[in-house]
Amino acid sequence: MGRITEDLIRRNAEHNDCIIFSLEELSLHQQEIERLEHIDKWCRDLKILYLQNNLIGKIENVSKLKKLEYLNLALNNIEKIENLEGCEGLTKLDLTVNFIGELSSVKTLQHNIHLKELFLMGNPCTDFDGYRQFVVATLQQLKWLDGKEIERSERIQALQDFPAVEQQIREQEKAYCLKRAKDKEEAQRKLQEEESEGEREGRHTGFDGRWYTDISATLPSSEESKDDIQAPEIQEGGCKKKKLDNGEDDLEFWNKPSLYTPESRLETLRHMEKQRKDQEKLSEKKKKVKPPRVLISENGRALNVNEPKLDFSLRDDEKRNQLVLDLAVYRYMDTSLIDVDVQPTYVRVMVKGKLVLPAEVKPDSSSAKRAQTTGHLVVYMPKVGEIITGCQGTSKPVKSTPDSSREQRNKSYSSRCQ
Repeated sequence: MGRITEDLIRRNAEHNDCIIFSLEELSLHQQEIERLEHIDKWCRDLKILYLQNNLIGKIENVSKLKKLEYLNLALNNIEKIENLEGCEGLTKLDLTVNFIGELSSVKTLQHNIHLKELFLMGNPCTDFDGYRQFVVATLQQLKWLDGKEIERSERIQALQDFPAVEQQIREQEKAYCLKRAKDKEEAQRKLQEEESEGEREGRHTGFDGRWYTDISATLPSSEESKDDIQAPEIQEGGCKKKKLDNGEDDLEFWNKPSLYTPESRLETLRHMEKQRKDQEKLSEKKKKVKPPRVLISENGRALNVNEPKLDFSLRDDEKRNQLVLDLAVYRYMDTSLIDVDVQPTYVRVMVKGKLVLPAEVKPDSSSAKRAQTTGHLVVYMPKVGEIITGCQGTSKPVKSTPDSSREQRNKSYSSRCQ
C-alpha cells in the first residue's frame, strides 16, 4: 500500500529539478495510493494533477490548490464528489471508472464556476435513468459531459424536466445506497473470517506455514547424521508442496466470481501483495547456504577441487623430469589475480582450488608462466630425486655425488667460455 511522501513527489518532479514548492504538474498514477494527503501543503502551485489508477477512496486535502486546472482521479475507489470547492481554477475533472453512486453530490461542483469538462463514465450513477439530464441541469457551467458537448437545446430541456428527474434520481440513489450498505457488511464479514482463519493457521503451523513435529526424542543417536543428510530433501519437498498449494489458492481466487466494488479492488491488491511476499519467502528458502570449502580430508589427503570448472591437463615431461600442469585460465584475466602455491604432494592455484599431484615435486624449483596466445597458465614442477637435463635424450634418476657435480660444473663453464 502506497502513501504520498515528499520523496515520492520529488522522484516524480525531475522535470522541475526535483523542486516541489513551485511544481505545476505532478503525476502519481499507479502508485497504490489509498489516501490523498500533503499535496495541498507542499505543491500549492499545481495546475495539473494525475492520480489515476490508485486506491483513493475519498477526495480530500486539495482545497488549497487554488491554481489547479485539471484533476484526474480516474480508476480509484471514490464514492462521492466532495471537497473541491476550494479549487477555484478547476476547468476539467476526470472521475472515470470510480464508484460514485450519490449522483446528487455533483451539486458541490456548482461552486467551481470555471468547470467546463466532467467525466463520470464507468460509475454506477451513469446507469440511473435521467443521469445526463440531472447533471446538465445541475451544473449549468459545464460545456462537455463524458466527452460529449452539451447543446443549448439539451440544457433547456433538462432544466424543464429537472423536478421530475431529480425525484427519480433520489429514489434510485436511495436504492443504490441500501445495496452498497449490504455489500460493505458482506465484505467486512468476509474480511473478519479470513483474519480469524489466518490466526488459527498461525497458531497451528510454523513461521513458514508448514507443520512441524519434534522427532528428535524418538530417534536413536546413531541416526542423527542420516537425518541431517535427508533434511534438505524433506524441506525441498515441503517447499514444493507449499508452492503447489499457493498455486491452487491463486487459481481459485481468480476464478471465484466477485462484484466490482471498492472492497473487491482492495481484496485483489491484498491478494497480490500476499502472493508477492510468499514468492519472496520461497525464493529465500531456495537459497541454500554454501558449505565450507574442504581441501584436505580428515586423514590429511589433499582433494581435487575445481570450483571454477576450468579445463586443465597434467602431464609427465620425461625429457625434463618434471610434471607440467596446463591450466586454461581466462585469457584476459590479470596475472596478479592468480596465486600459485606448489607443495611436495599437491599444487594450489588460487583461481579457485588446488590439484593433487601424482608424484612429489620440488616447490623451490617450480615456475609458472602464462601463454601469450591462449592465456593458459603453465606450471613447471621438477620431481623430487631426479635431475633436470637438457632437451635431448631422456631423463633418468641419477644419484648426485660431489665429484660428479664438480665435473658437471666444469663442463658447463668450458662450454660457456667457448
